[in-house]
Amino acid sequence: MLDVKQTLLDRTSVRRYEREPITDEQMAFIYDAIRNCPNSYNGQQYSVIDIDDQDLKEQLYELTGQKQIKTCNRFLVFLSDFNQIRALAEKKGLEWPEVEDTMDGVLLGTIDASLAMMSAVTAAEALGLGSNCIGYLRTVDPAKVAEMLKLPKGVFVVCGLAIGVPREHPDLKPKKPASVVFSRNCYHQDREKMVDELEKYDEVVKEYNAHRAGGTTNNDWVAHILNYYSHVLDYRILDYLKDQGYDVKK
Repeated sequence: MLDVKQTLLDRTSVRRYEREPITDEQMAFIYDAIRNCPNSYNGQQYSVIDIDDQDLKEQLYELTGQKQIKTCNRFLVFLSDFNQIRALAEKKGLEWPEVEDTMDGVLLGTIDASLAMMSAVTAAEALGLGSNCIGYLRTVDPAKVAEMLKLPKGVFVVCGLAIGVPREHPDLKPKKPASVVFSRNCYHQDREKMVDELEKYDEVVKEYNAHRAGGTTNNDWVAHILNYYSHVLDYRILDYLKDQGYDVKK
């Protein structure tokens, strides 16, 4: 098993996998890591669907165009989930406070599911496996994905995670410098300095993309991300959340 430094600092997104299966012991470790993840008030407002059915993986691939979904050995779907605790509350005759109808409730489940996914990523990396987070599963066709996965009210997809034995070892992508990511005691006060450092980082990303293994592009950082943001404007996530029982009012 890899040490903590290797696991966290050498992590890359792996999209090509060998046919070799993940063992039951490896999956048990990943499950335990997920179950032991930090979450709000120990409410554990998340759950996970572990997909090993090849037909279902291929259906999700056809929907998303993400090839790693059908070629990975296991595809985990991380969910915001108020269905489980609500079911128990109803059985015990407890009044339900409609927390899912608040923005904080949406964030609660999303954050819990995200923390669970990061624990899965870390566990998989420690085992020498490769993984790839797929947020597009949340946005490609939310109603169709909910139907395919038979999601009840109070549950929605946060992210998917492909896991498998890696067939590739991609270059480590450059990240924003520590001086930009971190500030002390308050947010960055020198805006000009912050923007200058981001501009330098933008050039680093452009240089990386021009020479990286496995296919080059002329993408910089900022314009490429803004292009993604423009697509976000077309997503109807609030409508989907309402369909799943999250009638956000405040």
